[in-house]
Amino acid sequence: MSYLDDPRVFFAAERTMLAWVRTGLGAMGLGLVTAKFGVFLRLMARDMAHGGSEGAKDSASVAIGVAITLMGSLMCLLAAIQFQRFIASLGAQELPPRYLIGYTKLSAYLVALVGAVLALYLIW
Repeated sequence: MSYLDDPRVFFAAERTMLAWVRTGLGAMGLGLVTAKFGVFLRLMARDMAHGGSEGAKDSASVAIGVAITLMGSLMCLLAAIQFQRFIASLGAQELPPRYLIGYTKLSAYLVALVGAVLALYLIW
């Protein structure tokens, strides 16, 4: 890679990774709402005296919610991996001096882990 000596390249990569983490967090939130929507449907069905079909709707909303939550977690994980691969390709002179790069990667990995734990919670 060519010597750029421009910290904007690093910070652009960091902003891109954080944008993917933000998108992953949004997907995890949507997954949580979708999975918990089945509880709302069950309560509405009980109030309206619907019979038998609320179990199927409940399990379908949980399955869809878990899938969306896992997708959001995977987005965060892949964004962190891609960012780490890009940083490894930069030379030492291309990284900002006295900047702790590890916190950004750590936050993305932690958000991915929290998303996986959330998906497990939704399954149980």
